[in-house]
Amino acid sequence: MVIKLLQKIFNIRDNAVVSQPKSFTLNPELQQISSTKPKASLEPLSSVTDSVDVSALFYSLLFPVREKDQGGVANNLEKNVIGDVERALSSPMAIAENVLKLPTRMAELDKKLGDESADIKVLLELMQKDPVLSVEVLKLCNSPVFKRSEREVTSLQQAFVQLGRDQLRRFVTTSLVREMIEIKPIYYRRFGLQIWRHSMQVAFLSSELSNEDPDTAFMLGLLHDVGKIAIFKMLLDGFNLADPGELPCSSLFRQVMTSKSLSLSALLARCWQLPASFETSLNALANTSAKPTERLAVVVWQANLISECSMLHQAGKLDEVCLNRLIIDADLTREEFDLFHEKLKTF
Repeated sequence: MVIKLLQKIFNIRDNAVVSQPKSFTLNPELQQISSTKPKASLEPLSSVTDSVDVSALFYSLLFPVREKDQGGVANNLEKNVIGDVERALSSPMAIAENVLKLPTRMAELDKKLGDESADIKVLLELMQKDPVLSVEVLKLCNSPVFKRSEREVTSLQQAFVQLGRDQLRRFVTTSLVREMIEIKPIYYRRFGLQIWRHSMQVAFLSSELSNEDPDTAFMLGLLHDVGKIAIFKMLLDGFNLADPGELPCSSLFRQVMTSKSLSLSALLARCWQLPASFETSLNALANTSAKPTERLAVVVWQANLISECSMLHQAGKLDEVCLNRLIIDADLTREEFDLFHEKLKTF
């Protein structure tokens, strides 16, 4: 009865089929990345699946499939969310103002932290006026991946002395972005936590891989998935209208989350009036038919692939042959990947 009523209200037809979009991380064109680094010994490529859709695998971490994968057939929940995504791409300002609103103090703090002439005392006083921000920054300072000594950081002034202006700037940005995407705990634990963990990993990796501008690379890596987060929030709204127990279960939906979210991320960057280079890099990533060539986009692309592989490897969802193939695509040796993987497990 409930299902029939929803179908009538939303004009839903059962088992609608939508053509599948291309995946972000591993199209055939991306399997030809060259490198002068020595690579780990691999099995012959003939024994490897022609196309490893690592993004689709990655979304199995976000949306555990309790029923048979429906492939290109979207269920009612998925159709509603896909419709919301298409409308968001047409009117991104509505998403920027109502779904993912950029904290107003973010631009001010980032500008002051980036200004070498800014008075440190005034800067710290400004941050201390926001107790939640202060606590989140200290948590990051003392987290295993970022902690620089055995001594615990207990104040913002101490953080500034130990970490420096640039690192503190990254932590402030990270804390404010996390505040922006805060989601109800019951759903956040289930889905959103993995999205946030991935965003943090890509930000960290982007800064590590960038030789020219690690701070901008960190910010871009942190924000590259805001489109996914916006879609995730639409999904939460969709749960209220869906049949009880209905979950995303089609490969189509997982691929839409990838292809459409990158375009939405670029549009949100423009709506938030971030530097034009952010939109340029995100648009380059949104072109899923080829590996990007724009320098910052390349760094984030590589960081995204490493993070996805690491999380899937940790969850036991990648066999060794596929993992080694993907490590080559990420332009790493197996030894380099293993070092990053150990770090990423602490996020």
